[in-house]
Amino acid sequence: MSGDLAMELPIVDLDAYLAGPRDSEAAIRECKKAAEALITYGALLVRDGRVSEDDNTAFLDLMEDYFAQPVDALKKDERPEVGYQVGVTLENTERPKCAVDEPCLHIIERLDPAERPLDITAHSPDPKCRFFWRMGERPTYDTQFPALNTPNVVPEAEPLKSKWPSTMDKWGTSMKQAVEDVAEMTAIGLGLPPDTFRSAGKYGPHLLAPTASDLLKYGKKDNILAGFHTDLNFLTIHGRSRYPGLNIWARNSGKRIAVKMPPGNYLLVQAGKQLEHITGGLIKAGYHEVIVNDNTLAAMQDRREHHPERPLIRISSTFFWHLSSDFTWILSLLNLGLYEGEEPVYPPMKVGQQVQNELKHIALMA
Repeated sequence: MSGDLAMELPIVDLDAYLAGPRDSEAAIRECKKAAEALITYGALLVRDGRVSEDDNTAFLDLMEDYFAQPVDALKKDERPEVGYQVGVTLENTERPKCAVDEPCLHIIERLDPAERPLDITAHSPDPKCRFFWRMGERPTYDTQFPALNTPNVVPEAEPLKSKWPSTMDKWGTSMKQAVEDVAEMTAIGLGLPPDTFRSAGKYGPHLLAPTASDLLKYGKKDNILAGFHTDLNFLTIHGRSRYPGLNIWARNSGKRIAVKMPPGNYLLVQAGKQLEHITGGLIKAGYHEVIVNDNTLAAMQDRREHHPERPLIRISSTFFWHLSSDFTWILSLLNLGLYEGEEPVYPPMKVGQQVQNELKHIALMA
């Protein structure tokens, strides 16, 4: 696999952007770096001094305890009637779109064999669980997409119930403020008004979205925990996981990068499909997978030795930032990615319709 992520992706300094005037030379430099990184790689690292590793630790502990519950307890938190857009999604429910999507399979075929993801054609659906916790302002108007703006689910079991809202909101707020600032920086770096993306996402159904993989069941080398895919939202941001296994692909080179978060207050940001749509493909959604590799196995052994009392569950510390469901992108307003007379690959539509289309592809909505 390719080397250390810190050696591969640009690091955007959010602290430098926030420290002084947003139109200062230092701030503009970081904004251009953010936009160029997303155009070139579809991803970047961001340094944010506001992020607390203690908050991430509390979040990971809570998620391990939650997903260690019996299946019957977890099923009480399922909401399939709203496309699993709040509450829990149990393992073997979500199907990687690329497993059946011909254009995506062609992308894999074009990669150098040494850089391809693990084979997903016989892997469906993903052996992972997920919990969606809404983190944003609900629309103040009658939305056309109520299923995408559903109230949160709080688990019934104690002591989870009493810890849940405060722990989720605390870590979710850290992730949300960081990714919204990156959205603002990206707009500036693209030569757009600073509030272009932030205002379009004011009422977005943003989701703190931890994913859980039971390593007692699936912790064998080369097991796929999340098959090769892109995210359907605008920007995805990740905190540190206790177990390696996330691979991403750089758009400019097609190289597979094994994610290794450097020490300190770092977060990983990836472009999603909504950002690809609104820029007319100038920025492409980033492909990624989660697998069990040698580093995963080493982390499992270390966890067994030093924390034998803890559940052996891989938790992703993930947040999905969305544009508002009722927002309609019109590419001509942004003047990005398309040429006059070209067939529109990304036709104008409401964001909620794009989300529903994607949810059908991954078997979460009928």
